[in-house]
Amino acid sequence: MASAPAPAGSNQGGLPYALAAYGIWGFVPLFFKLLTSVPPAEVLAQRIVWSLPLCFLIMAFRRQIGDYLAALKEWKTLRLLLASSVLIAVNWLVYIYAIFTDHVLAASLGYYLNPLVNVMLGMVFLGERLSRLQLVAVAIAGVGVAILLAGALDTLWISLTLALSFGTYGLLRKVVPVGSLPGLAVETTVLLPLAIAAAGYYLWIDDGAGFASGTSISLLLMAGGVVTAVPLLLFATAARRMSYAALGFVQYLAPSIAFVLSLFVFKEPLKPAQLACFLLIWISIAVFSFDMWRKMRAGRMMPAA
Repeated sequence: MASAPAPAGSNQGGLPYALAAYGIWGFVPLFFKLLTSVPPAEVLAQRIVWSLPLCFLIMAFRRQIGDYLAALKEWKTLRLLLASSVLIAVNWLVYIYAIFTDHVLAASLGYYLNPLVNVMLGMVFLGERLSRLQLVAVAIAGVGVAILLAGALDTLWISLTLALSFGTYGLLRKVVPVGSLPGLAVETTVLLPLAIAAAGYYLWIDDGAGFASGTSISLLLMAGGVVTAVPLLLFATAARRMSYAALGFVQYLAPSIAFVLSLFVFKEPLKPAQLACFLLIWISIAVFSFDMWRKMRAGRMMPAA
C-alpha cells in the first residue's frame, strides 16, 4: 500500500530525489535541442510511448504491478490520475514548444514562478500557512508578472502555462493515494492511445523528420522515454516525502540551470521587461529563502531550548 503524503513541514528523505529531478530538468533543453527537426507533437507522443515500457520494467523489479492494477480499478484514484495526466501532457508539450522556438528564457521564468505557485496551492488546498514574508514574496512575484504583461506578452502564456500546469500536477500527485511509480505508469497508460495515434500519424505522412527517418533521431526519440520517466519518478517520490513549500524551494535549481543555458549556450536575447521580471522574481526568492532559513534555524534551536 502506498504511504500517506508527508504532512506540511515534514521531510522524510525527499531532498535527494528532488535535487536529482530538478537537476535533470535543468539540463534537459540540451537534449531536446537535438530534436528540433521533429514536430513537437511527435516528440511528445514518442516520449509517452517509450516511457511506459521503462515504467513496467521498474515496476516488475520492485513488485508494484499489483499497485498499478489496483489504481486502474479504483475510480477515485483513477479520476485524479486522469486529471494529472492531462496536466503533465500540456506541460510537456508547451515546454517542448518553448525549446524548439528558442523561448527557453520564458520556460525558465515559468519554473521560477512554479515554486511560488506551489506555495499558494499548498496554502489553499493543503492547509499550509504562509508567513508575512512569504506573502510579501508572492506579491513581489506578482509585480514581476504584471511587468511581463506590459513588455513581453508574447511569451507570458508560456511561463504561466508551465507554472500553473506543473504546480497543479504536483499537488495532485501529492494527494493521490498511489505510489509514485504506479501513478506515473497509470498516467502514461491513460495518455498512450492518443500517443500511439499521433506517432502513427507522423509515420504515415512520412515527412522524413521524425521516427524512422534516421537511426540517430529514432534513438533520441526512444531515449526521450528515459528522460521523461526518470525525473518524473524522482519528483513524484519527493512530492510525497516533503512539504509542498520545501519542494518548491528546491525547484529553483532547474530554472537557474535553464536560465544560464538560454543566455550563454542558446544565445537568446533578454528583453528589458524579462530582465525586470527576473530581478523581481529573484528578490522574491531571496525573501522566501530567508524566511525558510529562519524557520529551519528556529526549528533546530527549539529542542535545545
